[in-house]
Amino acid sequence: MGIITVLWEKWVEFKRDFYKITLAAMISPLMYLIIFGMGIQTTSHGEPYLNFLIPGLVAMSTMSGSFSAVTQNMSVQRLYEKALDQIMISPTPLWQFILGQIIGGSLRGMYSGCMIMLLTLPIRTGLIFDGRTFLIMFLNGMVFSTIGLTLSFLAKSYTDAPRYTSYIIMPMSFLCNTFFSTEQMPFGFRQFISALPLSQASGMIRSISKGEPSGWIGYVVLLTYLIVFSGISFGFIYKKKNL
Repeated sequence: MGIITVLWEKWVEFKRDFYKITLAAMISPLMYLIIFGMGIQTTSHGEPYLNFLIPGLVAMSTMSGSFSAVTQNMSVQRLYEKALDQIMISPTPLWQFILGQIIGGSLRGMYSGCMIMLLTLPIRTGLIFDGRTFLIMFLNGMVFSTIGLTLSFLAKSYTDAPRYTSYIIMPMSFLCNTFFSTEQMPFGFRQFISALPLSQASGMIRSISKGEPSGWIGYVVLLTYLIVFSGISFGFIYKKKNL
């Protein structure tokens, strides 16, 4: 019931701010799509660059939507509304509250990714998006929800949330197999970037969109990040550190 309660809260928030959330999910990826996809007429790996770009934008939107939904919301609740104090003395198990936040953030990220699919649908690129695509989007969203949740526990003020976006989300947005392939990066740096969750999600969604197998390594990488950061989040809230 605790998970459902948190998800219901997220749903009410989504309905209340539907137009704001939708507009925010569309503007940045749409600008990237117009500038890089339509403004730069080129090819990548023997195919139109737009076919390379769209799967990356889907993964990137899933990442940024999930991260921002959790980080900003939890920072405000923890630092100003003191909502976590109420959760700790309520009968709601803490693990249900955390899991509800993670799932809710992931669903918000999936919504952002689906908006990119809808925006690019009239272009007729021939890209394929199936059930595996949505599974990867959900896993990717959960990973960045847990990262956002962890960082929200470390935040000392509300202004820390935008800083985390600049430090983490912005570099990954441009480097992690979204706008260009990691294959041309220097040795060492390439391996590091390729091991990041967004690189794996972008690569798998891109493979699926071309009708190729997604492989299993990416799933392992995403699940590993999910387990690690979920454990850190649970550790923070159960030990009542930085709350």
